[in-house]
This record gives sequence, C-alpha cells and structure tokens, in this order.
Amino acid sequence: MKKTVSLILLILFVSMNATPAFAVYDAARTVRIKDITHIDGVRDNQVIGYGVVVGLQGTGDNSRSTQITNQMMLQNLGTVITNSNDIKKGNSAAVIVTATIPPFSKNGDRIDVTVSSMADAKSLEGGVLIQTQLLAPNGEVVAVAQGSISTSGTNVESNGTKVRTSITNSARIPGGAIVERDMQTMIGGETSLKLVLNKADYTMASRVAQTVSNNITQAKALDGSTIEVYIPERYKDDRISFLSMLENLTLKSNSGAAKVVINERTGTIVIGSDVKLLPAAVAHGNLTVTVTTTNEVSQPDAFSSGTTTGVQNSSINVNKTPGKLVQLPANSNLNDLVRALNTIGVSPFDLISILQALKAAGSLEAAIELI
Repeated sequence: MKKTVSLILLILFVSMNATPAFAVYDAARTVRIKDITHIDGVRDNQVIGYGVVVGLQGTGDNSRSTQITNQMMLQNLGTVITNSNDIKKGNSAAVIVTATIPPFSKNGDRIDVTVSSMADAKSLEGGVLIQTQLLAPNGEVVAVAQGSISTSGTNVESNGTKVRTSITNSARIPGGAIVERDMQTMIGGETSLKLVLNKADYTMASRVAQTVSNNITQAKALDGSTIEVYIPERYKDDRISFLSMLENLTLKSNSGAAKVVINERTGTIVIGSDVKLLPAAVAHGNLTVTVTTTNEVSQPDAFSSGTTTGVQNSSINVNKTPGKLVQLPANSNLNDLVRALNTIGVSPFDLISILQALKAAGSLEAAIELI
C-alpha cells in the first residue's frame, strides 16, 4: 500500500517570515508554572512484589517454582500438603506485581497495580491475584495487592487455530492495592524550596525566577533546570497556600530548540516550530529538491515607526519525473517543502532520507532525533 506524506504528523507553529519591529506576542502563548515545573523532592514511589495468580483455565505456567510457592502458601493457611506435585499445573501462574504510589498518599488509599507473568503462562485472563505484599527499595512493606485482574482482551487457541485480541500475559487491577502507611513528603527546606523544570532550559529557568521575583518573593535560577524560591515569613507555616499562588503564576512560553523527530518504524515525522531551511539541493533517486534564498530589503512606509529590515526570501523547486515540476513562492519554509513533496506522492520514508540529507548538508537548521 502506498503511503503518502499526508500520514505524517506535522507541528509547525512559527513561519520563517520576518517579524516586524512592532509585532506583539500572542497572549495565548503563556504557560503556568505548575505545567512546566515540579517541586524538588515531591515524587512518586515505585513498589514491587512477587505473587501468584490462581483460577486460570489451564493457561497458567508449568514452572516447578510456582508449585512450590503454592505449597508454601497453603501451608501458611493451615493446609498440610506434603508434596508440591499434588498441585495441578496450569491453573496458576507466578507473577511480578508493580505499582506507583503518588506523593502524599495516605493509609487506606487505593492504587492501580500491574500484574505480569514470570514463567511460561499462556494467559492471565480470568485469574485472581492472591494477596501480595508490595515492597519499597528498602524492603519495607508499603502496600498490599489482591483482586481479579483485567486483561482487556482474549487469547484463545483450539485445534491449531489461535485468536488473540491483545497481550494477555500482562494485566491490571484498578484500585487493586491498599496503601499500608502514609507517604511522608518534605516540601522544601526551612527557608526556601526548589522548583525543577520538567525540561531543562536556561531561558525558561531565568523567566520563572524573574516572574516569581516580580510577583511574590525573591527567586533565582541555580542552573538550567533548578530555581530556588525563598519562602516569605508569613507563609512558613502555610506552605500549601504559598505553593497555590506560586504554581498559578503565568509566563511567556518558550519555543524550545529546533528539532525534527523521526520514527522510521512507522514513517512518522514531527517537525518543530523553529525548523528552518538554508540554501541547498538534494537528489534522492529520481527526485530532486532545490532550496534557494535571495536577500531583499523591507522598507517601512513614510513617517511610520518601522525600521528597515533585511528579509531572506526562499524558494524551493521539486522535480520528481521529467516534465513534472513543483515551484514554491518566496518565503518558503519546511512546511512548504513537505506540502510540495506530498503533491507528487513522496512516501514518508523518502522524506526521512531527504531531511537527513538536508541536515548533513547544513541546510536543515534543527536537530534530528530518531525514536
């Protein structure tokens, strides 16, 4: 099946047109501090446990260790079984149970858990997880999980015919674990706390510090991701109210670094807002791409407050077959190139090769990230 560039996800927010001296930034391009930062030390906690899923219809594992585990479990419940071989194989499965406990969780809160088979179990569909202790990295029991699991699919095999609608060796139990103790979380130090950017950026770190200093209290950027915020005296015993004001402050968003993200397995390409093209020419198979730039001068109207500005006008020519030529107007950018290639049916994989060649030639002013 022929794939076209129309399948490509393109995110382009800013064109290459020159910005006038009197341009006003769009107020919609603002973000809250809570959307781009988190409090240093306030974090999730991962827990893990080893357990057994029972009630399977012959789709469990044939592991010897699972039989021994079942024997020990029954002995703890007061049942005497001298031989683990007396326990039928296939009706149970050894599993690893994992979960993430949010910060500030309290004793009695319920959390979701993920159950994954360890041995050769064919499916966990219809099974029940027996009470399993979930341990923190230090070995402390933090939560206990139990309940019917949900595979959200089926995996059935009969007489050589097999039907599978999803992976059934891994499943979830919504609200399947109960937190056994409060998760104590410290919010900052005695006189200050630290905001950490979700993505390190010197410009955003400086903007956050400046915004906080201008509106609430003194703050300074320590590095590209950390901002130290000093807690006012009147809020030292009421940090939640202080954080509520702090996280709802807004500031101008940052466009970030120019980047092109490529997934070669699916042919997906995501192009960032600040990606630009410089003059270059690329030949790919029977396809030729040419990017040229001419410099012009933008002269303001008489008696206006504008200034004389140099403008780079780019044009892109695409030639795939003899006699088939696509010509683009001046001030063309990468979005125009993709549209031109789309009109002649270039596949996403051809476009990936073209973008990589443009990057190697120095025409594509952006980083290429493969995922």
